Amino acid sequence: MIEIMNPTQLLRAKDTGALVADILQTLQQRSTVGTNLLDIDRWAHTMIVEAGALSCYVDYAPSFGRGPFGHYICTSVNDAVLHGRPHDYPLADGDLLSLDLAVSLGGVVADSAISFVVGEARPAESLAMIDATERALRAGIAAAGPGARIGDISHAIGTVLTAAGYPVNTEFGGHGVGTTMHQDPHVSNTGRPGRGYTLRPGLLLALEPWVMADTAKLVTDADGWTLRSATGCRTAHSEHTIAITTDGAEILTLPSHARPAA
Repeated sequence: MIEIMNPTQLLRAKDTGALVADILQTLQQRSTVGTNLLDIDRWAHTMIVEAGALSCYVDYAPSFGRGPFGHYICTSVNDAVLHGRPHDYPLADGDLLSLDLAVSLGGVVADSAISFVVGEARPAESLAMIDATERALRAGIAAAGPGARIGDISHAIGTVLTAAGYPVNTEFGGHGVGTTMHQDPHVSNTGRPGRGYTLRPGLLLALEPWVMADTAKLVTDADGWTLRSATGCRTAHSEHTIAITTDGAEILTLPSHARPAA
């Protein structure tokens, strides 16, 4: 299903995106050496409830997971890259943490992910990988607009990731969002320009470049959810929800300090 949002839904999407972004920003600030992943999950739950929003994750039970996810945020550390299920783990200095959050507010969903290094250690390879996903995300957003094709976005993302030297996995990628979290169209992180669905104003897309340092192969953790690099290498993941407008693409999941003035 591909949904096109009406003007009222687009206004709600902006509110949802702002909430997601601000929760992630707060969680990044609170995530320090010794912070437990279960604490991050509890904080996310509290902020979602206080905002009058609904989690898209806690009862989520797709075919690729084992039973309901059971938590409110994905916390992926080091070799974990997607769907990281929070567990009893205190963060260590230099850990690479990815936080992925989707909520529904006013009946409209927004989805975003950030990656960052915890503590004082600054591993150069980890920072470079995070930077590559962020640059790829910006390139994908720049390629989005009315009349563009999904393949244009995929090609822009893949070009950046490949140039940075990272293998690209095509099993999981970006996707449409709307009144539910995962919708068509699928947005692969590599592709051919000029192919695929033609973008229309009112379409919401979650674009999410993610990479593993030296492999494109994933393995599933014993928890039935967490996806890890097959080689144990580090990983990174960046994601924004955007709205296609008549002028281009608007990022809905910017934190407060980065939003343009009204």
